[in-house]
Amino acid sequence: MTSTGQDSTTTRLRRSRHNPQSPLHDSSVTWKRSIKKGAVPRSSPSLAEVKKKGKMKKLGQAAEDDLIMGLQGLDMNPEAKVLVGTGLVFDEQLNEFHCLWDDSFPERPERLHAIKEQLIQEGLLDRCVSFQARFAEKEELMLVHSLEFIDLMETTQHMNERELRLLADTYDSVYLHPNSYTCACLASGSVLRLVDAVLGAEIRNGMAIIRPPGHHAQHSLMDGYCMFNHVAVAARYAQKKHRIQRVLIVDWDVHHGQGTQFTFDQDPSVLYFSIHRYEQGRFWPHLKASNWSTTGFGQGQGYTINVPWNQVGMRDADYIAAFLHILLPVAFEFQPQLVLVAAGFDAIQGDPKGEMATTPAGFAQLTHLLMGLAGGKLILSLEGGYNLRSLAEGVSASLHILLGDPCPMLESPGAPCPSAQASISSTLEALEPFWEVLVRPAETPEEDSVAEDGVQEIQEEGPWEPPVLPILTWPLLQARTGLIYDERMMSHCNLWDSHHPETPQRILRIMCHLEELGLAGRCVTLPVRPATEAELLTCHSAEYVERLRATEKMKTRELHREGANFDSIYICPSTFTCAQLATGSACRLVEAVLSGEVLNGVAVVRPPGHHAEQDTACGFCFFNSVAVAARHAQAISGHAMRILIVDWDIHHGNGTQHIFEDDPSVLYVSLHRFDRGTFFPMGDEGASSQVGKAAGTGFTVNVAWNGPRVGDAEYLAAWHRLVLPIAYEFNPELVLVSAGFDAARGDPLGGCQVSPEGYAHLTHLLMGLANGRIILILEGGYNLTSISESMAACTHALLGDLSPQLALLRPPQSGALASITETIQVHRRYWRSLRVTKSSPGQTKPEAAKVVLTRDQSSETATGRATLEKGPSASEDAVGGAELNQTPQASCTEKQTSAASPVPGATALLPPSQLTGNPKTLELGKEALETLEPQALGEESLLGEAAGGQDVDDSQLTQGFQDLADTNQDILHAVTPLLWCPHLVAVRPMSAANLDVTQPCKDCGTLQENWLCLSCYQVYCSRYVNAHMVRHHEVSGHPLVLSYIDLSTWCYPCQAYVHHQDLLDVKNITHQKKFGEDMPHPH
Repeated sequence: MTSTGQDSTTTRLRRSRHNPQSPLHDSSVTWKRSIKKGAVPRSSPSLAEVKKKGKMKKLGQAAEDDLIMGLQGLDMNPEAKVLVGTGLVFDEQLNEFHCLWDDSFPERPERLHAIKEQLIQEGLLDRCVSFQARFAEKEELMLVHSLEFIDLMETTQHMNERELRLLADTYDSVYLHPNSYTCACLASGSVLRLVDAVLGAEIRNGMAIIRPPGHHAQHSLMDGYCMFNHVAVAARYAQKKHRIQRVLIVDWDVHHGQGTQFTFDQDPSVLYFSIHRYEQGRFWPHLKASNWSTTGFGQGQGYTINVPWNQVGMRDADYIAAFLHILLPVAFEFQPQLVLVAAGFDAIQGDPKGEMATTPAGFAQLTHLLMGLAGGKLILSLEGGYNLRSLAEGVSASLHILLGDPCPMLESPGAPCPSAQASISSTLEALEPFWEVLVRPAETPEEDSVAEDGVQEIQEEGPWEPPVLPILTWPLLQARTGLIYDERMMSHCNLWDSHHPETPQRILRIMCHLEELGLAGRCVTLPVRPATEAELLTCHSAEYVERLRATEKMKTRELHREGANFDSIYICPSTFTCAQLATGSACRLVEAVLSGEVLNGVAVVRPPGHHAEQDTACGFCFFNSVAVAARHAQAISGHAMRILIVDWDIHHGNGTQHIFEDDPSVLYVSLHRFDRGTFFPMGDEGASSQVGKAAGTGFTVNVAWNGPRVGDAEYLAAWHRLVLPIAYEFNPELVLVSAGFDAARGDPLGGCQVSPEGYAHLTHLLMGLANGRIILILEGGYNLTSISESMAACTHALLGDLSPQLALLRPPQSGALASITETIQVHRRYWRSLRVTKSSPGQTKPEAAKVVLTRDQSSETATGRATLEKGPSASEDAVGGAELNQTPQASCTEKQTSAASPVPGATALLPPSQLTGNPKTLELGKEALETLEPQALGEESLLGEAAGGQDVDDSQLTQGFQDLADTNQDILHAVTPLLWCPHLVAVRPMSAANLDVTQPCKDCGTLQENWLCLSCYQVYCSRYVNAHMVRHHEVSGHPLVLSYIDLSTWCYPCQAYVHHQDLLDVKNITHQKKFGEDMPHPH
């Protein structure tokens, strides 16, 4: 699907109802190459005209007034309290339960003991605001769970071991203890306490270190170690008590949080994102609803996001790519007011259940990325994690970030593997109809392998081998942010034009504003020094340095003549000194950061530098401060330190690009107005096709905007799709920003609309790189209000203050998206992280989930009694208590759907009578299920399944039903229903005369896939058609429905299929009406 020419149906599905206006472009207008920097389009007065009339201030007043109005939403009051503090709930009472019949069970008290020891060792407990765990009230739990279920759980306090075990065995992968209910209530209440504290502005964020976990728990079901769903209850609680309208739930546990998904899959007020091991359905909980194709239902469609991993060994780069390409763009469009994280750490390398290869540092990165959302209102709730060291270090790393510590560097970030790219691409395509921000043109992956001019393509990584878990070290910071400024740099001025935009007032206004807001006082003020001759010569020729030095002694007329020899330059007697001070200030800040004196820094300097070439001044610039600073950093480090230079000045940094274009140790990324070569500095130097040369090929990245009005939406899209993926793959040791603010809203030269809040978010996202070592060096920016507010917003971010919430983002302009896509296409051959695209026409989708059983195995053994489908579908058939579905092999794509089946890739089943007579058909009766003893299932079966233990090895999975596969090339999916549910009392008796299996849906008249309500016997269509049965349930509360397709019975409150004696009468009547014969095995 491309960004243009979309069909009307897709357009209606999207959140935004309007299309972005393309920037006006008059192709008949051409601009001469001799136009100086500072010229503006003729649609408004040119800079020269403004100068002549002396009315710069008057003409800019309206834009400045608009800017000030827009800034009123920013709380920049110097008297305002900076919200600090990370809340922590850690209660020893939560260790007072364990599995009575298996001391080695993975979910055990030692998990919290290991975490506590780690936090004490790193001194984190004392740095947090401690909160006492509290009990969740029944009314609070009932926001998600049924009263009957809560009451049943409450009775477990008085059960003996035998009774507890019998009840636990009716659920999937759980155990019960007399204290389980109390601890589960404490765990839920702990998260609610943090919700109150965060939304009540007591703290900025928090973590609940709790057990048992919760994200598998459903409305009326325990599941996968979980009794109550803590994050789901917390989301509903925040909405009810604190009137929060939008909640984001992020689930990074290695197991899919089906309970949370089922709770909110029809609710557009909760965005649910899960990234989990799936392996085409072979990994617990074996649900097709865990696949990328499930996006929610009804009004909630598009608000369920699943990123399924289809192999083990997934790394930090895979998780980060999913966050950058999917989660963050959607979250910025969704604009949550609270972020809840189901924080399982069983994906960290070393975990016996997850078998993944992420690191604690990787989870620190994920936490940092989330802190830019919802104004920093972020709460982590512990879920899984069963390697004690991995778990403890994962919790510690995330807590460090919540406390404001810098992100540790990733040892080997690399790029997402091909399997991850495929999963992310599929998820993107599934979600694109619902989110404007995900719209992107189809791309051509066949170009990835093309290399020209002898350039070597980046090699794919070899097969994964489990590495040793790295030992993280956290720096002891003396101070956080360095600030460098000297009023002597104001002496550089234009002797002939007092209205020149590069005015001395620029740095004075910035500093005054930083002082007004109290930001300057929170920074470490560093002394300014001039750049040395040796430092300047690392980027400039000796002849050029001497030429500029000579201007100190020139007369006014000579200075004017010398300035005219360059492009867009004025020179005064103080110019050389000021340029030396500006460059020396950047070098001094580099020294402070690399020595650990400060973590990051801001250089409020002038004249700017990024246009300055090796031997010439250009565009208000004399010495290239950022380039000299980069070379100085490499000299200090003693090696070719990897340095990322991000240039967000609205003008292309031609000088910086040329200095480093053949150097692979410096990655230069510039985002600028290009206007097809007509915007200063003119020509094709800033085109996307400019990628560097020789060894530096691929290390010059240009995002060339071809029009005005580019704003926050476009810059964030570039960050998510291009800048950050490349940056994480490059893994810099230092980040330098050519921080020009002439793309800011209100700037007279840039004509763009980036807000101060937007710059704060761009800064925050870059702070995850290079151990947080980032330096902002002022370049351009010519609206004094804009640059002051923008630099203040960036300084807030560097100081670790909460990221401000952005105003409602419009969709990115189609022209800007085209520019981003063009750059991605150019650089995909050099950076594997850019190969995440939506599927192109003809690409084969990942095959459907497959769970195959051997003829002699129970479905309980293979699936852990999990349901492969969430909600009524036409692909299950109740046969002796087991439900089977058939799925075509991978030759059929998941988009193919038979008329009778809404399930992607599924076909309708044969009548049960035909199945029963087939010796190759699996038959499971109730008696067979009842004879299964927990001991016979083994340690990793009933109780271990949720942690990833598989009772059936791969050979068994693939050998099952071999004769059947040979004859019809189909694969059977086994689904085991509940053998009882508390809602069976709602089933009313009926007469055969009153049942008509051909009856259409009462609301829409469809004959396709209808369901029968077993309370009122009305007929409605399934959720995959028009969801009228779902709506009927919501209105009437009738819980149980029967499929006219396959006679399966679904319970809405239990979120599960049910097979029970009380249902056999109605099933038999329906079978007689449908097939003209009794059910073959009514028992």
